Amino acid sequence: MTTLLISDLHLHPGAPAITEGFFAYLEQTASQADALYILGDFFEAWVGDDILDLPEAEPTGSAALVKRVAAALHALSRAGTAVYLMHGNRDFLIGKRFAEACGATLLDDPTLLDNDGEPILLMHGDSLCTRDEAYMAFRQKARDPQWQAQILAMSIPERLALAKQIREQSGDANSNKAEDIMDVTPEEVVEAMKTHGAALLIHGHTHRPAIHDLALEDQPAMRIVLGDWQPDQGWDICLDAGTGPELRDFPLDAPPGA
Repeated sequence: MTTLLISDLHLHPGAPAITEGFFAYLEQTASQADALYILGDFFEAWVGDDILDLPEAEPTGSAALVKRVAAALHALSRAGTAVYLMHGNRDFLIGKRFAEACGATLLDDPTLLDNDGEPILLMHGDSLCTRDEAYMAFRQKARDPQWQAQILAMSIPERLALAKQIREQSGDANSNKAEDIMDVTPEEVVEAMKTHGAALLIHGHTHRPAIHDLALEDQPAMRIVLGDWQPDQGWDICLDAGTGPELRDFPLDAPPGA
């Protein structure tokens, strides 16, 4: 069984190279796998599943992009590759309607994946960055169903404007933060892995792709961080039965085989 994991594509109309690279990845790589897991920040921003109701010709290009992505994932799912979606800090408003349009299953964060009897802990990764107190306060608010309902009651143009404002404020704030504050807190990593009984954690969010060896109660363990996609480069993790996880980077115009 072959399982693929990706995250942090940050799809949006202004990044067509990443979008086309993603479609090439689906056709040439994911189509050969048994399952594809997308671990958050799939989109640069998500303002609600009702974006599917807008005509493709709407001026921002968001509706056309979303509908193309949903159709491509639905075709992948129909062809036999199971598709799973996890919320990120950019697209936490993705709901069941969009997941159904993709033929995908929405995952909780965190989720345990059974890989041939070995549990793997899957997370987006933002909940591990507890030293960033300002972000953690926003995260708590953004996950509140009442706050989300208030946002979704706004018109789509109002939501798009709010999403842009939040991104700009986040960028300004992050530029003044120390690098270690925006990375995971090591103690949170260990606690999450111990709580879920997993010796392997896979996450994205930090845009710092790497394989980290660590110890859990004197036993070897591992944390693998997925990279964010760029116009010329993608990242995934390939899990094959009987072999260890492989963190891969690849040119978007030549995605790897599964």
